[in-house]
Amino acid sequence: MIGPMTAPLTPPRPTLIADAAIDLIADAGLRGLTHRAVDDASGLPAGSTSNLARTRAALLELVLVRILERETADHPAFAEGGGLSATTLPPRDLLVEVGAEALFQALTSGRRLTLARLELALEATRRPELRSVYDRLGARFTRFAADLLAASGSTDPEVDARRLIRWCDGVLFNATAGSGHWQVPMPEELRVDLDRYLAALLEEER
Repeated sequence: MIGPMTAPLTPPRPTLIADAAIDLIADAGLRGLTHRAVDDASGLPAGSTSNLARTRAALLELVLVRILERETADHPAFAEGGGLSATTLPPRDLLVEVGAEALFQALTSGRRLTLARLELALEATRRPELRSVYDRLGARFTRFAADLLAASGSTDPEVDARRLIRWCDGVLFNATAGSGHWQVPMPEELRVDLDRYLAALLEEER
């Protein structure tokens, strides 16, 4: 006997609004992001987005927080308390594996998140309040890299982490909006490149 079907849970309203806003930004850039457009895209009553995020700045912050939530859900190692405590891999190997996997996903199934994040990064250069939020949320990835670099023998893990993040940002921009947009690097290529970069980075400090 088959029991009654359970209806799928509806995501909380803030999640519906943030996800709809991400899709709008990915499709039309920030010029397509309005409170009314988010209401329409999310299927919620008019005024729902304004009730949650009164200002455009509040809406942009909501989107950034949601992007971080989704990226962290895809890669638990990035979560607070993740990383070395959650694996038996040597720290450098973990950094290569997680880094290559995260980059590949950001360029394929997570491409819309990446597009939205790049749009917001550019907007942050013109909005100091958004810059503060963007940097604060992004610091989690820098801390993750710094912890693994320290465990890998880096003598200045904070500086090396910033260098590594710059390299990753360059890969993302190149393969999303730059001259390499026509060919996404495969996971093995990303692993090899990342391993070589880390080797050069750590070799400099010997």
